[in-house]
Amino acid sequence: VHLMLNQKHFHTNILCAVNGALSNLKSCLADIATGMDIVTDVAIDVVESQGKHSEPASFSLETMILDCAKLDREINIFIDIAKEVTSEVNAQQPEALFGLSDKVKEQFSERIARLSDDEIHSHQKVAAFKDSIGNASKQTNQKSAENTEEFDEDIAVTQSQVNFTCPLTQVEMLKPVKNKKCNHYYDESAILDLIKTKRNLKKKCRCPVVGCENTDVKESDLVLDQILRRRIQNQKKKNSKN
Repeated sequence: VHLMLNQKHFHTNILCAVNGALSNLKSCLADIATGMDIVTDVAIDVVESQGKHSEPASFSLETMILDCAKLDREINIFIDIAKEVTSEVNAQQPEALFGLSDKVKEQFSERIARLSDDEIHSHQKVAAFKDSIGNASKQTNQKSAENTEEFDEDIAVTQSQVNFTCPLTQVEMLKPVKNKKCNHYYDESAILDLIKTKRNLKKKCRCPVVGCENTDVKESDLVLDQILRRRIQNQKKKNSKN
């Protein structure tokens, strides 16, 4: 009986340690995501301030984004494998826990070996980075001594066309994401919550914009629009000064 209690105690301690480690890794993922947003913001600033001369700096920042995306992908894969292996081992005898680490390492190495670096370019944050840089570059190239006034009018029209209000929360968006399929905007947390809710009900998520025919909004369709986010923040600053 004493041996069985010791085995059970050992089993519980190992599982607690694994869960604690996975929780820490999830926190790292959140920090990586925040870091990637900051890099994108810096890249937009570089393009807006340096124009055509921003290519070397933009390239370095893109390399940084890609490295972060790779790390994000690897951590997610490791977490998934650790959960799977732990679940399998948990159903076996306590002795099986001794091989937990080796099994995770083996499966992780196999999964990583099958990955392609080209796939990383489809990472949501990488796509958002490229879109933001492209848009910032277009806007910067349009600016010149002859058409500054015309450019400002275009920006004003664009801002009026894109509503800063989320169609779900009916309040100003904090982190606007654009749907690549229907080009509508939502606040990131609101649309992700809706997608999750619909998924739990085994239903597709329809675009919340009235009249939109997009009946299947997916997380992979959403791209963070850093430039729109900056416009919203700038508008807030202007309003606070008035």
